[in-house]
Order: sequence, then C-alpha cells, then structure tokens
Amino acid sequence: MGVPKFFRYISERYPCLSELVREYQIPEFDNLYLDMNGIIHMCSHPDDGNPHFRITEEKIIKDIFHYIEVLFRMIRPQKLFFMAIDGVAPRAKMNQQRGRRFRSAKDAEKQTNQAIQRGETLPEEARFDSNCITPGTVFMARLHEQLKYLVVDKISNDPLWQQCTIILSGHETPGEGEHKIMDYIRYMRSQPGYDPNTRHCLYGLDADLIMLGLCTHEPHFSLLREEVKFGKKSKRTSVPEETTFFLLHLSLMREYLELEFMPLKDKLKGFEFDLEKIIDDWVCVCLT
Repeated sequence: MGVPKFFRYISERYPCLSELVREYQIPEFDNLYLDMNGIIHMCSHPDDGNPHFRITEEKIIKDIFHYIEVLFRMIRPQKLFFMAIDGVAPRAKMNQQRGRRFRSAKDAEKQTNQAIQRGETLPEEARFDSNCITPGTVFMARLHEQLKYLVVDKISNDPLWQQCTIILSGHETPGEGEHKIMDYIRYMRSQPGYDPNTRHCLYGLDADLIMLGLCTHEPHFSLLREEVKFGKKSKRTSVPEETTFFLLHLSLMREYLELEFMPLKDKLKGFEFDLEKIIDDWVCVCLT
C-alpha cells in the first residue's frame, strides 16, 4: 500500500532526512529487510509504456538475483537478512488489487493496438504479463524455488551470507511483505535478551514504510530506496549500478517530530509528554 505524494511531502518538509549512499561511507546495520515485490516488478517490466519491450523469465530471475546481491553487499547486514514476498492480501485490499490488475491488462492491450495502428511491427514473442506477480501463480512458484536455491548456494559459498541468519518468506505465507517484516520485528522485540540498539535497514518503495518504521519505535531504523524522480516521464531502471540509492533515517525524523511538537509540552498540564504516543497519533492522523 502506497501513500500518494507522501514521500515527496516528507522530503520537502525535512530535507536532511535522506543521505546519499556512497561506497565505503554506509553506516553499519545489524538487520536488512527486503520488500521483494518492488524488486520483482522493477526487474520484470521496467518499461511499461513500450509495447516493443520483451523479456524472458530466465532474464527476470537473473536480474532479481543480481539486484538482491547488490543490495546485500551494499548494506552488509551483520545478524539478519530477511526477504519478504507479498502473500495473499487482506480482504480489504483484494478489490484494489483486482482493479489494478484489470487496469494494467487494459492499458497493455491499448498500447499494443495503438502501435499496430501506427504501422509498427511488434515482436512475435508475447509480452510478460505483470499480473502473474501475485500469490499462487506458476511464475511465483518457480521464482520461489529459484530464490530458495539462491539462499542455499549463497550460504554454502559466500562468507558474507554465512555470518547472517537468512529468512525467506514466500508468496505462500499470507500477508503483504512489509507487514510480514513488521510482524517479525515485533516478534524479535518481545523476545528476552533483545538488544534495543539493534540497527535496522528496510528496503522498499512504498511511502507507507515510513509510517510502519516509525510505529516500530526502534531508535535506529533507516529506509533504503532508489532516487525518486517526480513526473510522468520518469523511468525506472533494473540495473542497480545505474541507480542512485538513498538512506532515509527515521531516527532523525523522530527528532524532527519531537521538536515540532515540543510547544505542546507546556500546554499538557498534568499530562506526560510521551514522544512514542505522539508518533503513533501522528501516523494515525496521516492515514485518516
């Protein structure tokens, strides 16, 4: 679930939140979480508006593997690497997803017809149908098997992967990827001996990850995402080497919110100024 224009609003209101990712200048993180559906969509159909674009399933899976490897080596988590793919969505979101799939199929058909009317010769191969990126499809089953193979291969041969706990939550596990990640963070926090100074890094494209990250009340939490270029003509790229990445530090945003609501401290006569409750209320107001 995204929140339209929210990331742009936050970036303009608090311009110091985002830090450009530079090699050898990345903070150390204990846990890295990937919301995988953003990577899958980016690698499978990076150019939606081009009816001539074709890509094979083998190339899609190779690009996904490469993207995962680049993100892992960029952050280098010390303790945990969690990959979450969207499972069956809650009932409240199914109608939205259904409408989105019908709309994408209709747009693809419209683009093909317009290209034929212009006299263009389209490739004989069928276009990749992005609607198959949904729980229960044959494509997702094959992708999940390939991801399990990747995990086994990396744990066997890569020393960086061997020092982490690797978790792959596939499409057969219900719930959206970001919510499965948040459930796991809440589970870790409930365990005895949990280190409250654990440093978390979450990769994802949805702006609601800002709110979900704040709601964890973790003091060290950052979001990793690609540079956002606003405008209809902006294009995505599935090549991570050509992508500019930013870290959005939610720990700094907590300080911004505390300063912004500090004038309430004098007005709350007889009540405690609790930053954690203020953050929860702020998130509720943003989503109403």
